[in-house]
Amino acid sequence: MAPALLNPMSPLPHPTAPTPRKTCYFFSQIPNLHTLSLTKGFSRVLASTQITIPSKETVFALPTWRHARNDPRTRDHKLNEAFLYMEHMVDKGHKPDVFQSTQLLYDLCKANKIRKATRVMEFIICSGTTPDAASCTFLVNNLCKRGNVGHAMQLVEKMEECGCPPNTVICNSLLRGLCVQGNLHQSLLLLDRLMHKGLVPNVFTYSFLLEAAYKDKGVDEAMRLLDDIIAKGGRPNLVSYNVLLTGLCKEGRVEEAIGYFRSLPTKGFDPNVVSYNILLRSLCHQGRWEEANVLLAEMVGEDRSPSLITYNILIGSLANHGHTDQALQVLKEMVRSGFKPNAASHNPIIAQLCREGKIDTVIRCLEHMIYRHCSPNEGTYNSLAVLCEMRQVQDAFFIIQILGNKQKSSSMSDFYKYVIMSLCKRETLVQHCSSYMR
Repeated sequence: MAPALLNPMSPLPHPTAPTPRKTCYFFSQIPNLHTLSLTKGFSRVLASTQITIPSKETVFALPTWRHARNDPRTRDHKLNEAFLYMEHMVDKGHKPDVFQSTQLLYDLCKANKIRKATRVMEFIICSGTTPDAASCTFLVNNLCKRGNVGHAMQLVEKMEECGCPPNTVICNSLLRGLCVQGNLHQSLLLLDRLMHKGLVPNVFTYSFLLEAAYKDKGVDEAMRLLDDIIAKGGRPNLVSYNVLLTGLCKEGRVEEAIGYFRSLPTKGFDPNVVSYNILLRSLCHQGRWEEANVLLAEMVGEDRSPSLITYNILIGSLANHGHTDQALQVLKEMVRSGFKPNAASHNPIIAQLCREGKIDTVIRCLEHMIYRHCSPNEGTYNSLAVLCEMRQVQDAFFIIQILGNKQKSSSMSDFYKYVIMSLCKRETLVQHCSSYMR
């Protein structure tokens, strides 16, 4: 049996005649919310503190914490100092400044002090002030990102009790958090409950619910969910249909995906560049170049013109199928079309060239990257690590040394971090590199 979590404090003495005081119960601890039973309606109560605010509150200012020296320990000390001062003043019956309190909440979240950030929200609400939607959303998002969805739901419920009803963005954060944890059923129940309270779902609500449905139960179940949403008056947009199109492609049902793609106009939507890219990726992956060319020929117009992602899909697919010359031609066409290639545009070509042992061409490709101000990333070093798998360790280290010499000093730490991470991810590289070093 869990110990009692409510710890009431004695009312503060008041010099004048006693007047009615408003009491607010809220959170003061954040447990490991993975242990919360979602199927039991989030019945566990979080630790609370009774805060008593005098009828005549005095607004106080917090000590400065944002202008501390550029030293992590000093900044952390100043941040804690501001929080403790706020806690002390609220305990004395004073009212916090809303602007400063909101900024403190943001900074505590950014410093990974989520428990204290939640306490600040407690102080704001219990002082009789309605927090702005942005700060509420920010806090709920941070809780959900840390896996504390149950706590976030408790927070939203308490905010609602204090006259701060959640908006669609906050509800989306809760629903997305549940979906990420694999609780699709609970997210649908929550959505139904929120809609009965007047929540109007938006296209983002539908999109991540559909994505969770196809990942959890398959695209057929996601399609049934979309039908149910429409039957209940929901109005999904093209983003929702693109999610289902992605689901069909990921399940390898490319023929069905093509049919679904062609049926979009009958549903009231013309495919956009995202729709084309989804289908193009699957066709290229299967080496169906003629059908891919048909799609590319259709990609004319403001909403469907090829994007950077389109070019990267083509380059990656051609390179992975061993067509490096064609991939390099697409890369040149990409530049002529006004796009700036990124590392993902070059990495598949580099990896394939490494497999083919074309060291000189690899070096030229890397030189072109740097000339275009395109910095190598972890994927680039993963591509170079293919040389080690091909037992060309000396060539790999030679290229890495050339790259290291071309890196700015400020990026050298990242450079070596990427190199080490990439090499260590390869199963057989340790023995290859060890034999080379000997």
